[in-house]
Amino acid sequence: MITYPTPLLEEAVNEFSRLPGIGRKSALRMVLHLLKQTPEEVNRFGETLMKLRKNITYCKECHNISDKEICSICADTRRDHELVCVVEDIRDVLAIENTSQYKGIYHVLGGIISPMDGMGPSQLNIESLVIKAEEGKIREAIMALSTTMEGDTTVFYIYKKLKPFPITVSTLARGVAVGNDLEYADEITLGRSIVNRVPYENNLAR
Repeated sequence: MITYPTPLLEEAVNEFSRLPGIGRKSALRMVLHLLKQTPEEVNRFGETLMKLRKNITYCKECHNISDKEICSICADTRRDHELVCVVEDIRDVLAIENTSQYKGIYHVLGGIISPMDGMGPSQLNIESLVIKAEEGKIREAIMALSTTMEGDTTVFYIYKKLKPFPITVSTLARGVAVGNDLEYADEITLGRSIVNRVPYENNLAR
């Protein structure tokens, strides 16, 4: 167990170690790095975090992270607004945008169905997607979720909810390895998976 020379240092390490994937040793390195910075640099760092927490909200159309009521993607009239890519979170939006292969809009679920983690359909942004389908705003819904058991369960649930409506439900081509999260797929593979997407019914027939 590490013995800290001051409670202030220990408190700072405790806070940094609460971040995902950050252990206490990594947290200590971060804190010591900040201590080497000038007061102005540390203040700027802190103010940036406070501004982020205060001003960031969620797009009322797609639930993507935004600093405005409507995110820049949904506000872009050059994009195909009837083509909706359904993703788990912001990391998937960033991954797909980096491919430069997709010109539609997104629908961010905010997670996937995972009973073990206490995540059911009611905790996700599924109903707003169904409403868009009811209103005839969707031509095709691309299910771009992780190819895990939880991801496949979520896709099947959404497919059943969208089935009554005259829209195409498709999934990524299996260039993305089974069990992988989208954020870890390389841009070329992910881009080709979007371009070569297949009807979801094809998966059900297997």
